[in-house]
Amino acid sequence: MLTLSRRRLLLSLAASPLAAAPTVARAGDGPILLRDLYEKDRSFSALATGLEGRRISVEGFMAPPLRAESSFFVLTRRPMAVCPFCNDAADWPADIVAIYTKRQVRVIAFNIPIAVDGRLELGTYKDPDLGFVSRVRLVDAVYDRI
Repeated sequence: MLTLSRRRLLLSLAASPLAAAPTVARAGDGPILLRDLYEKDRSFSALATGLEGRRISVEGFMAPPLRAESSFFVLTRRPMAVCPFCNDAADWPADIVAIYTKRQVRVIAFNIPIAVDGRLELGTYKDPDLGFVSRVRLVDAVYDRI
């Protein structure tokens, strides 16, 4: 009788043709790191382009909303007491994501970590109401404290 140890099983699976297939991170697979959405030259990563149009999860901190009664906020990698960016796509930092929610934003303090689940959109977009320019967005998003 052949018995497989856990280690042998994992090694055999890693060597199988199925292991070479790309995996797609979805909301249930855990959060995507903000830095993994970009290459060092600030272009979109293969991961980001592969996930465009799909629902993903990211974690970070809610920057103070630009205005009250909005369905928009900025998710940052680190807590920020002020809006991290409200200028031009050329200066878009690689550690923030524009979040467009399904409902009006319920503000969470800037230093409380949150998880956001939404559909990934890539490319420069200027919000017609706020004038906010983004390169990466999660739309139809929902969020909560971690």
